[in-house]
Amino acid sequence: METIKGFRDIEDSSRRIAIRNIIEGVFQLYGFKPVETPIIEYEEFVKGNNQNDEAVSDIFKLKDKGNRNLALRYELTFQLKRLAKNKKLPYRRYEIGSVFRDEPIGQNRWRQFTQCDADIVGSTLKDEAEILKIISEILERLNIDFTVYINNRKLLNEILNDLKIPDNKKTDVIKEIDKLDKLSESEIKQNLKKYNAEKALEIFKSPVKFFEKYPSYKEIKELKKACRLFKVDVAFLPYLARGLSYYNGSVFEIKTKEIKETICAGGSYLINGIQSTGFSFGLDRLELLAKLTTNKNQVLIISLNQDKPAIELSEKIRSLKISSNVFFGKPSKALEYANSYQIPFVIFLGEDEIKKKKFKLKNLNSGKEKLIEEKDLEREMK
Repeated sequence: METIKGFRDIEDSSRRIAIRNIIEGVFQLYGFKPVETPIIEYEEFVKGNNQNDEAVSDIFKLKDKGNRNLALRYELTFQLKRLAKNKKLPYRRYEIGSVFRDEPIGQNRWRQFTQCDADIVGSTLKDEAEILKIISEILERLNIDFTVYINNRKLLNEILNDLKIPDNKKTDVIKEIDKLDKLSESEIKQNLKKYNAEKALEIFKSPVKFFEKYPSYKEIKELKKACRLFKVDVAFLPYLARGLSYYNGSVFEIKTKEIKETICAGGSYLINGIQSTGFSFGLDRLELLAKLTTNKNQVLIISLNQDKPAIELSEKIRSLKISSNVFFGKPSKALEYANSYQIPFVIFLGEDEIKKKKFKLKNLNSGKEKLIEEKDLEREMK
């Protein structure tokens, strides 16, 4: 039976677990507390006040036996409204979990994907800079080359005010501007004509010096200054908008040359009337980009009618933090099994090995075999 379009089986999630462990480790180093929230919520709660946002329009809707209108969560941020109530500020939380969007699929885009979110409710510009530091630290640990782009929604609004764009059209114009890295300039210009906003295109192509005349550019300068405290390099991108309408200040995206999609994004917004900031990684995209090795230290012990010593040896190997299990059966079948699951080492344990107190260790990647003592196991499998 095939999976539903946009959904997939992940038959070996060892890389994902390794990436998630790195992300969680950094989140916890910076004082964020883990939370877990429901996948299903009331539809009205999921929609919130952002019902015109594209992501909100793509929610999966469903009903329970009580005929209540429910929906699968499309992101993790809106649930902060409930979690952050009556919390001592700043409230720092992180969550890693599945989200769902009923939207067209494409390369590196699925209908179920895993987000890794961290948010600070009650944040300052220095907190925003620290958020960018956390993102940078995680990506460095994953050996991913990246660039951090920043902007401010207040600056975008000031520019649109100068162009006399009506308030009820600003969100639409911002959505079009945000597509500048996805569509051609001619397509964007054509789309902006619908709102008499095609002049915006030339403005957003202006040099950095041009934007210093706007009062809100001061916040961008302050964020850059705070980023220097955290030793984070950022690049100002004047047309960066982010698609969600709830952003009210700084916005940022992290890009890499390896794929066209954004690998991390976020910004500042209000939660229960409190200024906050947060971001989200897509674990699925990180999995494509992370330069990590997994299951390097893993061994299959082949018991040649030596079950008790094989089990005892396996337990000793696990005490060294090396993954190990025992195969009770023919050596040929054991080797097929190890190759099938890409287990790099096997140990043959028979009567001779027990007498000599030496084990035959085979590296399946190189094909080399050697007799080793138990005390040398950890060194040989590194």
